[in-house]
Amino acid sequence: MPLKSSKPTTPGRRGAVFMTSDDITRREPKSSLLLPLKKRAGRARNGKISVRHRGGGHKRRLRIIDFKRNKAGVPGEVDSIEYDPNRSARIALIKYRDGDWRYIIAPNGIKVGDPVEAGENAEIRPGNALPLRSIPTGTQVHNVEMKVGKGGQIVRSAGSSAQVLAKEERYTLLRLPSGEVRQVLSECMATVGQVSAVDHKNVKLGKAGRKRHMGWRPTVRGVAMAPSDHPHGGGEGRSPIGMPGPKTPWGKPALGYRTRRNKSTDRMISSRRHKR
Repeated sequence: MPLKSSKPTTPGRRGAVFMTSDDITRREPKSSLLLPLKKRAGRARNGKISVRHRGGGHKRRLRIIDFKRNKAGVPGEVDSIEYDPNRSARIALIKYRDGDWRYIIAPNGIKVGDPVEAGENAEIRPGNALPLRSIPTGTQVHNVEMKVGKGGQIVRSAGSSAQVLAKEERYTLLRLPSGEVRQVLSECMATVGQVSAVDHKNVKLGKAGRKRHMGWRPTVRGVAMAPSDHPHGGGEGRSPIGMPGPKTPWGKPALGYRTRRNKSTDRMISSRRHKR
């Protein structure tokens, strides 16, 4: 999926870099796999903002993605590669031999007509889903389960992949995209291959309007505020933040401050991504 740039007819077009849509084979999504998606504008159930700077954006519909890959032993075929506005990767529409249709996250290199299958006896090829115990060491995987039967939770964004390092009793060692080495139950499912849209990280929006189309509103720098509004605010002219380490608007440490609190799964991390 190569990148393209446009002629600099406007300042916004001058710096923009787009992904081509040559890999997309179907423009309209399958209606039976769509759900309405209500905009929340960054607000939780109580109506209070839990994520700042969200709002507006283009109207979207939710694609029902098969993260569980639980159609074991039923052969399928890639019917089309489609765009999904809710994720960075492409999605593939699979038609199974029993007449069922499902969306999956499209792996890199998959094409229309390619066979796809899930289950313990599936072939080791991109798009097939198997338990980790059935995947050879050194294989790239994505859409990895953390709990058996819950569906893939990690390694789902464009261009990402984890690597199977070793098998240890009930667990499989995975090197995640962050560099962390983690133990995952060998009964958990994973999909072979790297996620599609590898060049997504090189896209440049070019103008503020494209960010607004994605549902993001403007962000004001803390140093541009008054001291009553942000810990970085105040001072005459341009001034440094003037404190040990950057802070959030509520005075909490930011940029590098570790926020992990789930001690119950610390034992599953064999090597952290942070180098001490």
